Formats: sequence, C-alpha cells, structure tokens
Amino acid sequence: MKKQRPVNLDLSTIKMHAAANASILHRVSGVIMVFAIGILLWTLSLSLSSAEGFAQVESLLSGVFFKIIILGSLSALIYHLLGGIRHLFMDLGHFEELASGNATAKLIIALWLVLTVVVGVRLW
Repeated sequence: MKKQRPVNLDLSTIKMHAAANASILHRVSGVIMVFAIGILLWTLSLSLSSAEGFAQVESLLSGVFFKIIILGSLSALIYHLLGGIRHLFMDLGHFEELASGNATAKLIIALWLVLTVVVGVRLW
C-alpha cells in the first residue's frame, strides 16, 4: 500500500530550533577539524624538515590567509569541545527537554562566538 504524504521541497520554509542548529554545527565543526589536521600536519612536517622549511612556515604564519585558517580551525575546535560537553550532559540525562535543550544550545553558540572573538584578538 502506497501512502500519500505531503512533500515540502521548499527548504527555506523550514524553521529549525536552536538545538537542531547546534547539532548540525557540531557535525560541521568535526568535518572542519578533519581537514584542519591535514593542514597542521603538513606545516609541522615542513617546519621539521629543515631550517628553510621552518622559515617558510614562519612566513606563512605571519600572513593573513594562514591566520584565517588557524582561526577557523581553533573556532571549530572550540565549538566541537563545547558541543561535546553539552552532549555528554545530555547522555547523563540532563537538558533533554525541548526548552532546556534549546537554552543550552543557545548558550554554547554564544560561548563559542565569544571565545572565537577572544582567540581572534589574541591571534592578531
């Protein structure tokens, strides 16, 4: 028996709550960290290869493009850590209701933004 279900193909009409956004951002930050590990391992390998390689990495670190990559990597790490702590509390049975789940999601997003700005100021 085939069921007739309504299909909403207009994704712009779907409004997700804060907990859903926090969950998606947690997954995205994990993917960003996987790519960041590759970049950071490449720079470590280059810096340990020779004195010229170290000087090349040092010049890369002083550039704006690489600072943006480092800030993005650190931002992903901060969010993933905060989101992981939130998920650990949820695994223990806390903040599982809709209201408290949305409140903690908003809290970690706010903390993430504040800590990213602090790291960005320290980096520059």
